[in-house]
Amino acid sequence: QSQLVESGGGLVQPGGSLRLSCAASGFTPDYYVMAWFRQAPGKEREGVSCISSSGESTDYADSVKGRFTISRDNAKNTVYLQMNSLKPEDTAVYYCAAESGFLCSVYPFADGYPYWGQGTQVTVSS
Repeated sequence: QSQLVESGGGLVQPGGSLRLSCAASGFTPDYYVMAWFRQAPGKEREGVSCISSSGESTDYADSVKGRFTISRDNAKNTVYLQMNSLKPEDTAVYYCAAESGFLCSVYPFADGYPYWGQGTQVTVSS
């Protein structure tokens, strides 16, 4: 059974950092594209970042470029999102998502991802 489990969320002050992890099971990492989405209260779910199955290609939302870094360790079947210089507007529930393929072709459209984690809360506040 395919499963995605996020961890690493929490409360952090503006300017701080967090690293989110997404542990995948039931997936063959070489054949799955992974992405991070987020959803703030009252807002639509938005794409944050995507990484190709090999890890060689990445994509980012303009709002997080230069601050967030996505990476993956296929040997551990885990995807990471390093978030630096966090801002209050980064506050949201962050979701890990997966879709079969090699490149971030459907990102940032959430409907293109059939597999989702349960989400982890990130709150940026002083």
